[in-house]
Amino acid sequence: MPRSPVLFPLLLLLLPPLALGLGLRGAGGRRPQCGPCRPEFCPALERCPAPGIAARDECGCCVRCLGAEGASCGGRAGARCGPGLVCASRATGAAPEGTGLCVCAQRGTVCGSDGRSYSSVCALRLRARHAPRAHPGHLHKARDGPCEFAPVVITPPQSVHNVTGAPVYLSCEVRAVPTPVVTWRKVTQSPEGTQVLEDLPGDHINIAVQVRGGPSEHEATAWILINPLKKEDEGVYQCHSANAVGEAQSHGTVTVVDLSQYKAPRFPAPDDHM
Repeated sequence: MPRSPVLFPLLLLLLPPLALGLGLRGAGGRRPQCGPCRPEFCPALERCPAPGIAARDECGCCVRCLGAEGASCGGRAGARCGPGLVCASRATGAAPEGTGLCVCAQRGTVCGSDGRSYSSVCALRLRARHAPRAHPGHLHKARDGPCEFAPVVITPPQSVHNVTGAPVYLSCEVRAVPTPVVTWRKVTQSPEGTQVLEDLPGDHINIAVQVRGGPSEHEATAWILINPLKKEDEGVYQCHSANAVGEAQSHGTVTVVDLSQYKAPRFPAPDDHM
């Protein structure tokens, strides 16, 4: 059966919209919305902020700065992200439609060869790009995850005082990687005068110890509660923390006032002035 002479012109009319629907680009890889390149109309390029990299726009015409981690991307301006970054869309209503933020394609904290932790491998590369170079590859990823370090006491225990029968507590906050083991000890003296550390709570029914993670990442908070307070509970208490890298300690003092010997000030009754 002979082909219809009308079919060929009809196919020619359908090809352009069909190509657009399939997302095909024209010759040279230029997008359909890109007009002729007129470099004289391109905005003047100022010094690019970090990472300090410039490249041509998506139309391959004007030179623009590539966005750093956390920079806006997408949209009509066609802002592009730097090497190793991708443009991730934001929540609906949080930004204009079609825009996003430049985020690192490889998520997760990394440890640099300088012993510092970086929020992502992209942040590490940015630091390496702008740091003074002693030799090629001077700053690189040592391993995934944060760098390990010995415990550091963020908030030491504060000295407290109260009367017998009342409750008191001490607390301390420690930061370390890996997470430290935190314990409480009471510092005492032996008959020979040497220092003795008593692990708590031990056999003390009026002492409770609690440890939990936080308030921030890689931190631990420890409490010791003494209730009811007795005269023999008076002394120095040590918050001790340790991990595979090292250890740290800090001290707080508990002072006990014997309620039986404590005399409250006597105020004259109204009748005393009569």
